[in-house]
Amino acid sequence: MDPLIIKETAETPSILMDKAKGKFELTGKSLTDNPSNFYKPVIEWLTVYVRTPNPETNISFKFEYLNIESSKSILDLMTVLDKIKGATVTWYFNEDDEDMEEIGEELAELVNIPFNFKIYS
Repeated sequence: MDPLIIKETAETPSILMDKAKGKFELTGKSLTDNPSNFYKPVIEWLTVYVRTPNPETNISFKFEYLNIESSKSILDLMTVLDKIKGATVTWYFNEDDEDMEEIGEELAELVNIPFNFKIYS
């Protein structure tokens, strides 16, 4: 399965989905006006990955900012992750960013995936 690599822009995060290396990361800002379009290839990639996942799948989210529209697409992405046995999420947030911490907590309540919350500065 080929890795999915999307470079960060001013409005979209960098995305790395690499089954062979076991690295699954979304990092940066998600300010896009059309997040369903942006996250569609990620959701499609994960939908294929679900069929033969690694024994462990930890996906990390390290958003500096996530707009409301993007959070819906992240929930859609996590709904696919929810189908992967043994999946975990590491949700990074800046120690001064209560909003990002709350978004992670709200998402954690909506799926059956263990979340690890980590502070970065």
